[in-house]
Amino acid sequence: MWTIISNLGDAALTLPLALACGLWVGISNWRVAARWIAILGSGMLLVGATKILYAGCGVELRPINFRVISGHTMMSSCVWTVAFMLLCQARRSGHVGLGLFAGLLLGAAIGTARVFENAHSVSEVIAGWALGSGLALCFARVCAKAMMTPRRPLAAGMVLLMVSTVAYGHHAPFQSAIERYSPWLCNRALG
Repeated sequence: MWTIISNLGDAALTLPLALACGLWVGISNWRVAARWIAILGSGMLLVGATKILYAGCGVELRPINFRVISGHTMMSSCVWTVAFMLLCQARRSGHVGLGLFAGLLLGAAIGTARVFENAHSVSEVIAGWALGSGLALCFARVCAKAMMTPRRPLAAGMVLLMVSTVAYGHHAPFQSAIERYSPWLCNRALG
């Protein structure tokens, strides 16, 4: 069961979903879409940096059992929260908070799955959830300030469902690339 939930946070699913959200937002406001990409990209850079520092340089915080920020948890907390928020916002139902809550809850469930799969420690999942949630809420604020309402919610919802269905169960090869190239990056940076 935990693998089924955990797969919802894999970058092979969340990156195409994030791109679909960005394209959908871009139809209404390309500046807001650019902010979405920048916000998500900053989170991905932080996760990647911790993974490179651990895999290549051995940096970790042993007292709290922290090696890396959970990428699955960060991506799912950010991307699913934004997707659900946009769907609620586009329907003009006034239930944007419900979309935010549903996304944050799904991100927490995916983080929990990562702990039960022994992929991450509790501290790593908390860091991923806090980062992803903070980024999603930051983007929600950007949308609110821009008074942006995404267009064509039914069509966008169908595209998001199609992307999720096609991408579910696939795994992005980032971890193996990080493990392969991190020692080289650390050696270059340190000496």
